[in-house]
Amino acid sequence: MSDVPLSINDLTVAYQEKPVLWDIDLQVPAGVLAAIIGPNGAGKSTLIKATLGLLPAAAGTISMFGKPYRDQRLLVGYVPQRSSVDWDFPTDALDVVMMGTYGQLGWIKRPGKQQREQAMHCLEQVGMADFAHRQISQLSGGQQQRVFLARALAQNAQLYLMDEPFVGVDALTERAIVLLLQELRNQGKTVICVHHDLESAPAYFDWVALLNVRMIAAGPMATTWTTENITRTYGGRMHALSDVAKVSA
Repeated sequence: MSDVPLSINDLTVAYQEKPVLWDIDLQVPAGVLAAIIGPNGAGKSTLIKATLGLLPAAAGTISMFGKPYRDQRLLVGYVPQRSSVDWDFPTDALDVVMMGTYGQLGWIKRPGKQQREQAMHCLEQVGMADFAHRQISQLSGGQQQRVFLARALAQNAQLYLMDEPFVGVDALTERAIVLLLQELRNQGKTVICVHHDLESAPAYFDWVALLNVRMIAAGPMATTWTTENITRTYGGRMHALSDVAKVSA
């Protein structure tokens, strides 16, 4: 098995023949907390969905630890955009988190005491144990996001893909999520997040991919997060980049 968590080569994705991602090459190393950053319409969420096979690719190859996603599902955790989830579905927080254990069980076995305990532990990690039996529709946006993060933790994955995990959450929840993601990285896992806030990016992440339909630059935050690269990514539309983005010298 390859030790490269995510390898994308020559990826093109199009909607109605209009390229949304064009000729993307990206190799994300193990043990990093990575951000995918770019302007609206840059293809950030499309990249995550294409990586997981949720959107078809017009061209290119994608592998996770050297194999297609379909062969590596148990190694990959996914947190979708909160706006894409049907929060009226009649289930409680504990059941949502236990869904993260299904891949380990297969489709025949039903989750039992061990899976329930594992799910409760994951809820404790995100500060949601007291809400285990609360209907998800009755939770706040930040609480819902914590529950979906707990579901991903229950998968015990090696690679996590998260689409805008900080959108719609309060400052306290955002800080809690950041600390949890950093802990996953410290355990040697790889975490990739679509992120939109330039100001917080250098503090939260140690690796970055700058995207605007094409891959502009990718690599360690210390060497990639430059005024030149960010200006290329945003097409020169931003002002005072060095102040707003805290660009590394």
